[in-house]
Amino acid sequence: MLFVGDDWAQDHHDVELMNQAGKRLARARLPEGVDGITRLHALIGEHLDAGTAADAVVIGIETDRGPWVAALVAASYSVYAVNPLQAARYRDRHTVSGAKSDPADAHVLADMVRADSHQLRLVAADSPQAEAVKVVARAHKTLIWERTRTTQRLRHSLREYFPAALEAFEDLTASDALELLAKAPEPVAAARLSRNQIRAALTRARRRDVDTKATRVQAALRADHLRRDVVIDAAYAATTRASIQILITLQEQIAELAAQVEAHFGRHPDAEIVLSQPGIGVILGARVLAEFGDARGRYASAKARKNYAGTSPITRASGKKKIVAARFVHNDRLIDSLAQQAFCALTASPGARAYYDRHRARGMEHRAALRQLANRLVGILHGCLETRTPYNEATAWSPGAADQATAA
Repeated sequence: MLFVGDDWAQDHHDVELMNQAGKRLARARLPEGVDGITRLHALIGEHLDAGTAADAVVIGIETDRGPWVAALVAASYSVYAVNPLQAARYRDRHTVSGAKSDPADAHVLADMVRADSHQLRLVAADSPQAEAVKVVARAHKTLIWERTRTTQRLRHSLREYFPAALEAFEDLTASDALELLAKAPEPVAAARLSRNQIRAALTRARRRDVDTKATRVQAALRADHLRRDVVIDAAYAATTRASIQILITLQEQIAELAAQVEAHFGRHPDAEIVLSQPGIGVILGARVLAEFGDARGRYASAKARKNYAGTSPITRASGKKKIVAARFVHNDRLIDSLAQQAFCALTASPGARAYYDRHRARGMEHRAALRQLANRLVGILHGCLETRTPYNEATAWSPGAADQATAA
């Protein structure tokens, strides 16, 4: 067998080849791209015995995605994704001085897959359809996060010079609020807005009870508030216009990407099973599928999937001391989606509601009970995907299923 450590950077890879005895066979710095992967194949070919299968080449690298990793998997090498935290801990076995370099890290990765590959996670390539879902689902969620940040910046700015706007508009991302703030970003100009102008904006936003809301908005904009100097108001107004234009663009692109998420997710063969789960819609289902991936055999058991999701607890026991804590190292996008699913499942599934209520009755706080529910739902999803059957309320929450989930 041949063991390869690959310490990657944005534009190059430091690699080291090692045999089963731990002896270094070769070391090189390769450029990112086709030329680099070609040279790596040639380097491996020089040290691999004739007739040896490609999966006898074991590679350790601190990532599981990107064209370079895809090329390694396509070559049928055994590729292990090493968590950077694991690599950092393993590095301490080789040196106590704290010294660090890219070639040294490549050596650590090679030695790590030589000695402890059974403890590492083998990269299982997702299908192109799942990769496409991941691309659009992540981009969609990123734009939503960016919209939230921009909205918070706008809210902070309005609080500084135009507090009346915060009373007039409950949702700063609503189309009527954006239209009226773009038209009158200064307190004096906003106070001059006529009732008909406000009504027209509310009508275009398809609001109900337009007359009542128009009256309320106009009254809020014309109410007495502490004012800043007009020069300062003008400066703040310029920043408000910029934020509004960013929000308008973000709203448009979020809607366009949502359509792409629905289209790509709808073509995936696992979409029907994922959508059958309680509390999951198209967008949320796409996020869950994207973060879990669809490679068969990636998760050996429901417990393995729960551990990857970060919903399962961590037990720390020593002597008479035992602590059960939540996992704080996890995939933020996945845990966010699973928490949202668990919350929505409270009204969509009687079994999920009863499971949550039992944990609350034991004195567990809301977030902890919701995390337990999310953990149980991950196990149910795993079972459905493994058996290729859609969700069934009676089967999922039967006493037997509960015992199996607890054991897992």
